[in-house]
Amino acid sequence: MTLDDEVLTLFDQIVHRNPAEIEFHQAVLEVLTAIRPALRRDRSLCDAGLLERLCEPERQTMFRVVWTDDRGKAQVNRGFRVGFSSALGPYKGGLRFHRNVTLGVVKFLAFEQIFKNALTGLGLGAGKGGSDFDPAGRSDGEIMRFCQAFMTELHRHIGPCTDIPAGDVGVGGRELGYLFGQYKRITNRFDAGVLTGKGLLIGGSHVRPEATGYGAIYFLESMLEARGEKIEGKRAVVSGSGNVAYYAMEKLQQLGATVVACSDSGGYLHDPAGIRLDLLHELKFVRRRRLSTYVESVAGAAFMPFEKPWDVPCDLVVPSATQNELDGVGAKSLVRNGVVAVVEGANMPCTPDAVQTFRDAGVPVAPGKAANAGGVATSAFEMQQNAARDQWQAVDVDRRLRGTMRTIHDTCLATADDHDLPGDYGAGANIAAFHTVAAAMNALGLI
Repeated sequence: MTLDDEVLTLFDQIVHRNPAEIEFHQAVLEVLTAIRPALRRDRSLCDAGLLERLCEPERQTMFRVVWTDDRGKAQVNRGFRVGFSSALGPYKGGLRFHRNVTLGVVKFLAFEQIFKNALTGLGLGAGKGGSDFDPAGRSDGEIMRFCQAFMTELHRHIGPCTDIPAGDVGVGGRELGYLFGQYKRITNRFDAGVLTGKGLLIGGSHVRPEATGYGAIYFLESMLEARGEKIEGKRAVVSGSGNVAYYAMEKLQQLGATVVACSDSGGYLHDPAGIRLDLLHELKFVRRRRLSTYVESVAGAAFMPFEKPWDVPCDLVVPSATQNELDGVGAKSLVRNGVVAVVEGANMPCTPDAVQTFRDAGVPVAPGKAANAGGVATSAFEMQQNAARDQWQAVDVDRRLRGTMRTIHDTCLATADDHDLPGDYGAGANIAAFHTVAAAMNALGLI
């Protein structure tokens, strides 16, 4: 049996054992395809069931979450936590609260986290979790009661040396504060290292809210420098308008780009003069209004309902909303309009067709597992600070973040070159991370 046949047979087995988990299937196929050059070079990497073990979660937990809304009515949601690999360290990865969260989505995110965490070089295993609870439109009291009920079930599965959750979509500083408060209440321990992304007063780190967005742009900065270009003077489109998207836009503007479009679930905003971040922050994070209300305050801005921003001419695109948001049709539009670099701020936002379209056009794509690793890297910095009962200055955290993203970029580029795939950041990221995790798995023995 050829190597390609072995890989396809393994993938068929994974699909059979994990039916209807489309995002998970997509993530696994992308990795197995990308690492084939490494497997051809060293067939021993297929020994001892290493690939099979890599693609099977070490643990999967699903639990019921019962809480009461403001009317006193009982509500029932599902909670999830998946630990995919602890070869490099304790499970590490965020919690996502969104109505579309399923076990398959959590498994896809946890699988991606294996490679993302390995690329940071910071000794982190991979996990992910969340719930189909949607915080949108809920009161602070309802969110608090849900978080307390969720942590009542989750607390027995986590710990600083076992599994350290963080935030993700729908889980910010407010939610993490409620979650940590309930953990402290149940365990009678102010164990700050059990969660990351916390507020500064309860053991959080400077720059953690900004880290994923900033990190993606630091990666982009390195991509352009490798080609003798700069961010300054370029036009950018950033999908989404949440935490990652907002801080990506902020860093782009700081480095001299003009961000002309962003989006939310209702459509996209186009402001040719450049998005006003002060107004966007007021609307989205203070008043919690829809993005469409921006046009009420800015002449010349337009909101396009139920559309995606891929038709807006730009040089740089940072898809930062959700998985599979940018398809082949959108990618062709971006290529026609002159895009020169794509950086995934979200996890797997580009479909395989989109990635292939960019590849055919010679447009480099930074995969999310590399480009958005700044969030988990800064979570690791928070863990270091918690262990030392210390808190670093923001400038020091930002300097470490920028250095980490540059190292990840250089590792991806060098690994791609070493495998005769120059400029292929996706292959470089997957192969480099795979080698790291595989070496750790072999060192630990057959467990």
